[in-house]
Amino acid sequence: MKRLNGQVRLLAASLSAVAGFVDAIGFLLTGGFFVSFMSGNSTRLAVGMAEGASYAGLALALIAAFVAGVSTGALVGRRAGPRRGPAVLTFVAVLLALAAILAAFAPLPAAILVLAFAMGAENTVFAQDGEVRLGLTYMTGALVKLGKAITAALLGENRFGWAPHLLLWLGLVAGAALGALAFGLLGPTALWIAAGAMAALAAAAARLDLAPAAA
Repeated sequence: MKRLNGQVRLLAASLSAVAGFVDAIGFLLTGGFFVSFMSGNSTRLAVGMAEGASYAGLALALIAAFVAGVSTGALVGRRAGPRRGPAVLTFVAVLLALAAILAAFAPLPAAILVLAFAMGAENTVFAQDGEVRLGLTYMTGALVKLGKAITAALLGENRFGWAPHLLLWLGLVAGAALGALAFGLLGPTALWIAAGAMAALAAAAARLDLAPAAA
């Protein structure tokens, strides 16, 4: 089994915080849709189709943009080779800046779709051998791992194995809370905060070895 070191885990939690920040803004801008959580949009798509509601189209467009972002992020990472992490995060930072510009000067759907595209790309930062090792914008998997790790801790197998999964979830929740507060104060302009934070994390990633270490 392989694991990520402490500094990389902290980077991952910080990236999840930015994802939460962005998702909260997207949620508030669209009145209840997500730019990083596609399970929620899939449910909204299904309900919208069943009801014949027009919002199903937005849900489908967000899902498509997210998947396209994953594909493009994976391509950027492969082209960057050992510099995958910084390259992908720089790409995401540029996309977030573009979304901030579009939110100010273009129809709302343009910015929202770019945000979903960016969040899809973010999830490829920790990809290895074509597989995503760590999801950064969705927490169902992290919570499942948290529950399993708690059981292991209770059985005396790994006392603190639950901590990284909890940290990842807390990062997303804290980021979402900050995103909601920032949106209340600044509106869509708050996206510039996310772009700046992502650029800073890209610089931090350039100084870290993102490869997993043998346990």
